[in-house]
Amino acid sequence: MMKRFRAIGPGALTAAAFIGPGTVTTATLAGAGYGYALVWALVFATIAAIILQETAARLGVAGRRGLGEAIMEQFADNRVLRWVSGALIISALFIGNAAYEGGNIAGAVLGVEAAFPEFLSRPLIAGVIALAAGIILLLGGYRIIEKVLIVAVLIMTFAFASALLIIGPDWPELLKGAFVPTIPLGAFPIVLGLIGTTIVPYNLFLHAAAARKRWNNPDDLAEARFDARLSIGVGGVVSILVLSTAAASLFGVGMSISNAADMARQLEPAFGVSATYLMAAGLFAAGLSSAITAPLATGFAAAELFGFDSDPKNRKFRVVSGAVLLIGAIVAMTGARPIEIILFAQIANGVLLPVVAIFLLYAANNKKLLGKYANGLLANAAGVVVTLIAAMLGLRGILRAFGVM
Repeated sequence: MMKRFRAIGPGALTAAAFIGPGTVTTATLAGAGYGYALVWALVFATIAAIILQETAARLGVAGRRGLGEAIMEQFADNRVLRWVSGALIISALFIGNAAYEGGNIAGAVLGVEAAFPEFLSRPLIAGVIALAAGIILLLGGYRIIEKVLIVAVLIMTFAFASALLIIGPDWPELLKGAFVPTIPLGAFPIVLGLIGTTIVPYNLFLHAAAARKRWNNPDDLAEARFDARLSIGVGGVVSILVLSTAAASLFGVGMSISNAADMARQLEPAFGVSATYLMAAGLFAAGLSSAITAPLATGFAAAELFGFDSDPKNRKFRVVSGAVLLIGAIVAMTGARPIEIILFAQIANGVLLPVVAIFLLYAANNKKLLGKYANGLLANAAGVVVTLIAAMLGLRGILRAFGVM
């Protein structure tokens, strides 16, 4: 068992990626607006994410393929589809992650500001955070980055769990919200948001590539599965902790909040400064971890698409990941909102998510690729359900880009 715990890594990278400012903000708004009623959506999203991420890990370990590489191989005989697929992937990941990277850095800034409201100027804090992420990305190897992100997940877990215990949740209501699905009036967009911030297309590329780097033998698949299930499960618990903290402290009190930093500041009068600092630390770790994983995932995908070494120390890998980080830093430091780019990213990711989910399901049934590790009947049934959810989320992203949702 201890050997499996020592193998934790690629799954933790994925957990660190999806517990970002977007997830924390959505969970905060869900708890503040609807109490514990939507906890079930995060339970469901976590299970769905485990199914998809475990499949991605299986592709990396048993199939010895990154997701981008596997997609390109599938269309090896059709140049048009190959180029269309490659363009879709790089558009969604590079442009999308570059656009959202500003939000990741800004989320970490909010954590600092929640703890020290008048400490430093926002552009300066954003610059320091971007520099820290850049040092970790550009100077650290894969294993160093992995360790940093494992620590980030542990910090988030401790911070959000401690804050919730200080406040004191309503345990019966929390358990009811987890196991009795209800959608209060007007809550459907938040439900989709909770699921959509947990199931993220770039995490599938990140997980497959990271699993392939960590494990060289298909016999190690048991470790990869343990890592995926435990790490993604912990990530889901962290999201539930945030939602429950907001439900316990803000639901029904009539306070107006827009993000987790607002919640952190509201906690101090009633629950003391320690609760504020804990929430701020969790938000900072969420922003910094996502600021590292978004460029990292883009670098892995680009390496697979363009055929260079998928090593974070490789010069081309650094150029790709550094470009994503630089664009995000500029956005965060200037406060700019590149609306057109973000809209394009939403559309591209909306198309990419169901396409990738469908391909993963197809690859999981390819016995030539996965052999005895290919899907069985139960895994296929679960995969179909998750793929349909991915299609719904993809449609939501496209509709949001056009202002329909």
